[in-house]
Amino acid sequence: MLETKDLILDKARFSDWEDIYRNVWRHPECAKYMAWRVTENDEEAKIRIQKTIEFQKTHDTYMVYEKASGEAIGFAGVEQLSAGVFSETGICLGPDYQRRGYGRQILQCLIHYCKEQFKAKEFIYLTREANAASKKLACSLGFTLRSREEKADERNGQMYLLEKYSLTL
Repeated sequence: MLETKDLILDKARFSDWEDIYRNVWRHPECAKYMAWRVTENDEEAKIRIQKTIEFQKTHDTYMVYEKASGEAIGFAGVEQLSAGVFSETGICLGPDYQRRGYGRQILQCLIHYCKEQFKAKEFIYLTREANAASKKLACSLGFTLRSREEKADERNGQMYLLEKYSLTL
C-alpha cells in the first residue's frame, strides 16, 4: 500500500468493480490516451476486476482510492525497465477526479516509492503527444523530453506520437 495526502494506492478488491466502472472504465475520455477499451456494462466490469486482481498479484500496479470517499477512482503502477530505471505503467483517474492535483500526488508517490524501495536512479514517464495535461504534469515535476516515437493505437490503428520523459533521481 502507498499513500499520499488525499489518496491510497492499494491492490484491487472484487468489491471495487462498481466504483471503478462508474468512475473510470465506462468513460471514453479516460480510455482516450490509454491502451484499453471502454467497459460497456456491469458484467464486463466484474470480469475486468477479476483480471485486474490477478494481474496485480504479479505486477507493481494499484487501484487508486480517494481517502475522503473511500471510492476507487483510478489506477496506477510502475515497472522496472533496467537496473536503476523505472517507469510508470499508466496513471488514470476518472473525469470527476481530474484537475484536483491527484495525478501529481500519484506520480510523486510512485517516484518516491521507486527511489526509496528500489534505489531508482531514473524515472521514465510516457504520454501521448496530444495529452496536454499529462505533458504539463511531467514538465511541472522536472521531467525532460527524451524522445518521440510514432506508434499505432492497437485499438483502432490510428497513429500517434508517444513521448518519453525522464527524471534523474
